[in-house]
Amino acid sequence: MTITEKLNDARQRQQQILNASSAAGNENLTEDEQRAFDEQQTIIDTLSDVGGDERSAAAQAENRRIATITELGRTFGVDVSAMIGDTTMTEDKARAAVLDKLKNERTGIPARSVQVTGEVDRFRSAATDALVLKAGSSLEKAADGANELRGRNLRDIARESLVIDGKDARSVMQMDDDNLFRSFNHPEASFPAILDASINKSIVEAYKTVPTTFDKWTTRGSLSDFKESKDREYVLGSFSEFKEVKENGEIEMDTIATDVLPTRRLKSYAKSFSMTRQAFIDDDIGFIAAIPAKFASAAKQTIEKQVYAILFNNPTIYDNKTLFHNDHKNQITSGAAPGQATIQAAILKGRKQTNHFGEPIFWNPKYLLVGVGYEFDLAVLFRSAQVVGSANNDINPLYNYPLE
Repeated sequence: MTITEKLNDARQRQQQILNASSAAGNENLTEDEQRAFDEQQTIIDTLSDVGGDERSAAAQAENRRIATITELGRTFGVDVSAMIGDTTMTEDKARAAVLDKLKNERTGIPARSVQVTGEVDRFRSAATDALVLKAGSSLEKAADGANELRGRNLRDIARESLVIDGKDARSVMQMDDDNLFRSFNHPEASFPAILDASINKSIVEAYKTVPTTFDKWTTRGSLSDFKESKDREYVLGSFSEFKEVKENGEIEMDTIATDVLPTRRLKSYAKSFSMTRQAFIDDDIGFIAAIPAKFASAAKQTIEKQVYAILFNNPTIYDNKTLFHNDHKNQITSGAAPGQATIQAAILKGRKQTNHFGEPIFWNPKYLLVGVGYEFDLAVLFRSAQVVGSANNDINPLYNYPLE
């Protein structure tokens, strides 16, 4: 057999594998089918390198054409065997033909409406995850078809989105970049929705990696609207100590006290951004990754700054006293740099704290908040068995103390 015949034979075997898998009702190739498919691809790649640069370039172009058309068929569930056998069928022609078929099905039998809607949703999910993966983010489970769409540029996905939305496939393929970019000005368009979903996923992933500390020691709450909490919030107090019940005696009735807590109110903070024409035409996938990452960082750091501004500025709170105040028993007026004496004094101050009703709260400190640079002094303080600088090698009571 000649090299050309061997190439054609390997491609035919690949097509047979795809046809058999499809006939068996498989959405994707099984492990054995994929292995057999890859073996034929290895033969194709090897033979493509034989016969000189010109022949190799032509063979590689043909391989790309077949691979693209095959992916189209698998993504949209369309039989593309005739397209692969037609050497005049370019990638763009195949894409237009597949999308035309989907459009005809959309405008055909009413009974297919549910199925067509499912195809639109599947395409949106696959395209969304494809852009997230292309931008370099990782997903625990990508949508079916995402890997096949991963190699497409933004304009390809935009064109397919327009056809999915019901536009004529051939006219869409003939659009220049400017007209294509201007065609997404209505809220129902699939492509902006795909971009939004991709960016949201990128933001969520990036938000997890923003280096902040407020979330270590604060808790997350929720409010249903933007109104200030009505009539303030109330907390139930504790019962008094139990009393002995004498023989035939009565159990005394006790009551639960209440105390006023701070009011709460929800506020919104935001900024917006949009895709530029140049980013769209240049297939700037960094738009999906870099910019959302910066927004995620800015969003989380906004909260970080607000939290620490409260501690630093010591504002007046709901009882018309500052947060740190002698009446709150949470302030030491003779301040000094963090050291053994000051930290022990703060811990003892905390251990004497009581709740709203005068009962001890058995406070155990977990975190120590200090200014930048003090962490080095504290590392020595908490990891030294003896008191630093002591002439008598006194035991350090803060050695390995459970404070972060």
